[in-house]
Amino acid sequence: MKIAVIGTGYVGLVTGTCLAETGNDVICVDINEAKVKQMQAGEVPIYEPGLDLLFHRNIEQERLTFTTNLADAVKESQIIFMALPTPPGGDGAADLSYILGAAKDISKLITEYKIIVNKSTVPVGTADKVKAVFAENTSIEVDVVSNPEFLREGVAVDDFMKPDRVVLGTKSEKAKKLMAELYAPYVRQGNPILFMDERSSELTKYAANSFLATKITFMNEVANLCELVGADVDAVRKGIGSDERIGKRFLFPGVGYGGSCFPKDVQALVKSSDDYAYDFQILKSVMEVNERQKTILVDKVLKYYKNDISGKHFALWGLAFKPETDDIREAPALYIIVALIKNGATVTVFDPEAMNNVKGVIGDQVNYAKNQYDALENADALLIATEWSVFRNPDFEKIDNILKSKVIFDGRNLYDLQKMIDLGYYYNSIGRKLID
Repeated sequence: MKIAVIGTGYVGLVTGTCLAETGNDVICVDINEAKVKQMQAGEVPIYEPGLDLLFHRNIEQERLTFTTNLADAVKESQIIFMALPTPPGGDGAADLSYILGAAKDISKLITEYKIIVNKSTVPVGTADKVKAVFAENTSIEVDVVSNPEFLREGVAVDDFMKPDRVVLGTKSEKAKKLMAELYAPYVRQGNPILFMDERSSELTKYAANSFLATKITFMNEVANLCELVGADVDAVRKGIGSDERIGKRFLFPGVGYGGSCFPKDVQALVKSSDDYAYDFQILKSVMEVNERQKTILVDKVLKYYKNDISGKHFALWGLAFKPETDDIREAPALYIIVALIKNGATVTVFDPEAMNNVKGVIGDQVNYAKNQYDALENADALLIATEWSVFRNPDFEKIDNILKSKVIFDGRNLYDLQKMIDLGYYYNSIGRKLID
């Protein structure tokens, strides 16, 4: 099929590349000329495991191209995906200006039937707004389909190529047939393509992310309670996770959720609920608890140092909001850094992929280490904010020789408690017995 993908951010680039991988001709469109030239030169602008292989292969096979020319892309394509940003506004509502602006531009260019696919995460009713834009600007027939993405950063290629399900919101039989044909190669093992109305599809995305954010936050609350009552959150997690009604995933406690999806999607669903005069109390609590959880390590640090860390120097491992990505949007590490500096401390950081992005946000407010061990130089303690694999089995003898004191605050529960006892560390993690 002939496909255009408008927007080459995280979702757009993964979508376009993976659609090309099954033989479609895909034109990716972006207004950023420098970025387009970068991709035309074979450079992947984001870090996502496995994406570079597909990216280069499909460019070489001439199935994947990049342009700033929207008119050419619209002319050549039958299905047009809109994968544009929907950032939260000041009131928490998703900003639809990019979506509606692109819809207006496309509506003035089409000369024959097209399927317009909303791939962005959008509030309930967005498909209707996009339809209205086309109705206002053209008499050409179009179908607007809601097709939310469920891509996890770090495994997005696998998620697209082997989806748990494909959700498609449309009442058009013509669009259903073509979209089913497009997605058929990705569901050969029998995972479902779920057709529904557009509004249900739009709400499905927000509901899914909000539920997962709630699950994470619930477990963080349980972990905090475990510390007060003397329970072990690892045992509790295994105990409830073995119940098939609950499941094992998203039960690991830590320093809160971040990233580009959960924070803004929870916020947007609350705002949508408020617009309909519905008080979504659970999600409001989720946001409140998660905001506190992001700096829980700093609370532990302050307690250990009797509320005085002025002049202290800390090493921080992990900056990305999760491993296997360079995404730092709403990353707990950034909140930790701000709180440490506010209390008079200095910080040296290390992350395998995200340091350049952090430099672009906070500049020289922290020191940047070449590797995880260099970050420990002159540090009074180590804090861990992201569970990168490289941090899971470090050389503790090397740590002992560099770190000024054997003190670790672990926001991701990477290490075995008994091992840390045997090694003689003060080890403070989340929801587990304090090793003193």
